[in-house]
Amino acid sequence: MLLLDGKAVANHLRESLKTRVEAFQRQAGRAPHLTVVLVGDDKASQVYVRNKHFACKKAGIESSEHSLPGTISQEELEETLRALNSDDGVDGILVQLPLPKGLKPERVLELLRSDKDADGLTYSSLGYLWAGRPIVKPCTPSGVMRILEHYEIPVAGRRAVVVGRSNIVGKPMAHLLSEADATVTLCHSKTKDMRSYTREADIVVVAAGKARLLGREDFKKDAVVIDVGMHGTGSGELCGDVRFEELEGHVAAATPVPGGVGPMTIACLLENTVTLAEKRFSSRKR
Repeated sequence: MLLLDGKAVANHLRESLKTRVEAFQRQAGRAPHLTVVLVGDDKASQVYVRNKHFACKKAGIESSEHSLPGTISQEELEETLRALNSDDGVDGILVQLPLPKGLKPERVLELLRSDKDADGLTYSSLGYLWAGRPIVKPCTPSGVMRILEHYEIPVAGRRAVVVGRSNIVGKPMAHLLSEADATVTLCHSKTKDMRSYTREADIVVVAAGKARLLGREDFKKDAVVIDVGMHGTGSGELCGDVRFEELEGHVAAATPVPGGVGPMTIACLLENTVTLAEKRFSSRKR
C-alpha cells in the first residue's frame, strides 16, 4: 500500500510558494497578509490557528489574529468582518469555525468579500466555483486534489465516491473530482447500503465526520482511499473516519491520520492567500 504523505506534499507546495511570495514583496512592497478571526476559547481551534501562523511564517506570509471573546454579539462580530473587508492591507481573511453558540456562521459566509475569502467557502466563492470560474478553491478539497496529482493517481475516467455532503468538504470535493473528469457519486447519512457504492469506487474520499466509520470491507481491492476525518481518541492520539490499520495489503494507496490531508489544508490556505494577494494587486495596477 502506497502511503500518501500529506506532509511531504505540503512541504513541496510551501517551497514553491516562496518564489511567488518574494515576487509579490518586490512588487507590492510588503508580504501577502492573512488574518484569522478566532472567537471564543475552543482548544482545538486555538491549536489549528497556531499551526496556521507557524506555516505562514515559514512561507514568508504575514499573519495576524483577531481574538474575540465568546460572549461577543453578532453585531460586533459583523463589524469586525466589515472592517477587515475594507482594510487594504489584508489579503486573506479566515474565520475559524465552529463559532460559539448564538453566533450565525451563515452571516459570516454572506459578509466576507470573495476576493478576501482565503478558505474559499463563502456563498459567493462557492458560486464562482460551481460556475467553473473559481477565485480560489476550498482548502481541504483542493488539498486532496493536490495529493492525487502529486502521486500521479489518475482521476479522469475513474469512479469516485465522496462520503459526506458538507459545503466545506463533501460538495466541493465532488465538484472538483467531476471537474477532473471522474464519475462521481456523493454518499451521505441517508444513503442506503453505502458499501455497495464505496466498494465499486476507484477513489473514495471519506469526509463523514464519524470516527473509524469505514474499514477494509468497505473498499474494493486496489482502491485509493483519502481520509479527511480527524478525531481525538481520548488517549491523546488521533484517528480518522477510516480504520487505517485494516487497509494494508488491500487498497492501493491511502492517506494516514494525522499526516495526510490535514497538512495540505493549511498549505492550500497559504496558496489561496498568495493567490488573493496577487489578484488584488494586479487589479489595482490596471
